Amino acid sequence: MPRNHRPGPPPRVSVIVPARDAMPGITRAVTSAMEQTLGLSRLDIIAVDDGSADGTAEELDRLAAGCPSLHVVRDPHPCRGGVGGPRNTGLARATGDFVFFLDADARLAPDALRRMVAMADQNGTDVVLGKMVSPDGRGVPKAVFRHNQLRTDVHSSHAYASLEPCKLFRRSLIERLRLRFPAHLRHGEGKPFTAAAYLNASGISVVADYDCYHLGPNPGRAAPGLAERIEAMRPLFETAARHTRTGTRRDTVMRHHIRRELCPALRALPREDETEVRERFLPELRRWAQAHCSDALFPTLTAPERLMVHLLRTGRFEDLLSVVRNTKRDARCGHLVEKGSVYWLHPFFRDPDAEVPDACFDVTDRLPVRHHLAGAGWHGRSTLRVRGRAAIEGLESDPEEDRAELVLRRREARDEVRIPVEATAAEDPARFEADVDIATADGGTPLRPGVWDVFLDVRAQGISRTVRFGNRHDDLLDIGTARRVVAAGPGLRARVTPYFTSPYRNLSLDIGPAPRGAPCEVTEAVWHPSDKGTLVVAGRLLPPGTPARGRVLRLRAEHTDGRVHDHPVRFAAGHPAGAFTARLPVRDLGRGRWTVTLAVVAPGDDQGPGRTAPAAPVPPPARLPGARWVRRGRPYYAKPLMGRGEVTLELRVAPVRLLAAVRNRLGLNQ
Repeated sequence: MPRNHRPGPPPRVSVIVPARDAMPGITRAVTSAMEQTLGLSRLDIIAVDDGSADGTAEELDRLAAGCPSLHVVRDPHPCRGGVGGPRNTGLARATGDFVFFLDADARLAPDALRRMVAMADQNGTDVVLGKMVSPDGRGVPKAVFRHNQLRTDVHSSHAYASLEPCKLFRRSLIERLRLRFPAHLRHGEGKPFTAAAYLNASGISVVADYDCYHLGPNPGRAAPGLAERIEAMRPLFETAARHTRTGTRRDTVMRHHIRRELCPALRALPREDETEVRERFLPELRRWAQAHCSDALFPTLTAPERLMVHLLRTGRFEDLLSVVRNTKRDARCGHLVEKGSVYWLHPFFRDPDAEVPDACFDVTDRLPVRHHLAGAGWHGRSTLRVRGRAAIEGLESDPEEDRAELVLRRREARDEVRIPVEATAAEDPARFEADVDIATADGGTPLRPGVWDVFLDVRAQGISRTVRFGNRHDDLLDIGTARRVVAAGPGLRARVTPYFTSPYRNLSLDIGPAPRGAPCEVTEAVWHPSDKGTLVVAGRLLPPGTPARGRVLRLRAEHTDGRVHDHPVRFAAGHPAGAFTARLPVRDLGRGRWTVTLAVVAPGDDQGPGRTAPAAPVPPPARLPGARWVRRGRPYYAKPLMGRGEVTLELRVAPVRLLAAVRNRLGLNQ
């Protein structure tokens, strides 16, 4: 039964710490929760002792004696198994707005919970992932933590790759879904819980700029056996099926489990008792493959995975066991190029006795492209010369027949420009260079304003593979300083900024009209980390080195109806290069569309009727999320309008549509 509520408002976070024979790590884990900057008065720490016999119970009592926010619970029915049972016991007593599950051998960084709660509050999200780190190199998710994500979901991020429950969950979501951990599992008991929360959350946030959760040292436990792994997989597939609808979204989730759980289990079959494999394991695995691997999902698997799943679904267990026993040998088989397709020459390929469809061996879209950017610099007045190396792995190319192309694609538009590349070394056909003439690249006309992403179409033996280009480059290559104003046709000038995108570090070109008489340039535009709804803009006067003396700079927001808001700009004290910062309180702007620019005027000059100061655009950053705040009790948001060819930042300000937000929280818009 839940304990009596303590006086005052409910705590923000209930931290649940399951513990069994957890000395000495339990001291560090619980202390890390007690030392959170969120404050003990806003915490509810529940340590659940699961029948410890090594002094853990006594240590928890000692810690609780000096901390009224720490509550020690003796599990009346110690399961002596996994931590699912103790976590459920803690959940039954939790009273916080949020719940965080802290392992007894891990610890929280001091500011972790404050940051995660703030992220959930600001964005109305139900689950928050805090960056995980390991002291001894244990595997931790990396892709999902490349950058902060204010609001996302499992279909738009890598969050689903992290199913361990060491996250912040909104307790109302847990209670609405009646989520609990499978108490009987000793391995993977947290994954079905987290998967169900992800699939029903109104939104997911990610704190990636702070090391929130520190894993404990590797305990060196033996890997679970196949029977235990299959026991853990069962509720995962059931959860994914229960909380998704048939279609693309379910396939996305099921693909994860087929690749991460089912196929590794198949590869482990040779290590198990053969009789048990045939009679116990394979029939159940077959049912899962038939029920959850749709015809649309199947082609998205790799060729070895497709082969195993096909043999499993058709009940050809002997052939399946033969395939997994010879995995290493067969991985070295070559390829057959035929009629624009590439096939893996596995022994079963077109074997009349095996009767496996060619589709199981098709690797046309899977052949890796090895590419490297060696340089990107200006050549002549308006030409950017790109140098590098690229080849399709496993296929020989003919420089005369297989002509690669640089492909430029304008974001959120159907514009595509192809530029032939030239081989530069006879002894190495993979080396190339390509000239991008800004003035003539688009069929003899200039490239239009906007952000152009750079791809590379590599060809060999009639096979074409197009890949995003530039993320592998020389360590000393600094393209961030290569901005230039170039000739873009008769009487036209364009400002071109080659840069590496964040977080994936691919090559892109930002093209906009050259500012005429613009007095300054912007180097950064970000939301203030603690002041909601305030945009911080940094830059410098032009030309570089211009002193700030005698200049008045204004940060200007102009509405489409002509309204203008000017805000003062501060120059860096004593800075010789005219560096400045400015804050734009977007939260004070009215609803509608606002353009953000910078203008310089002489002191005391009001510009006169109808006169305006020369303006400098505030370019749309490569990544600028939206912002939310509350005005007179109503939530508002500001959304940058990017990817439409804008040369200056535009913001849409509007109130949050409450009905749509409620429907989203309830999952009615799925």
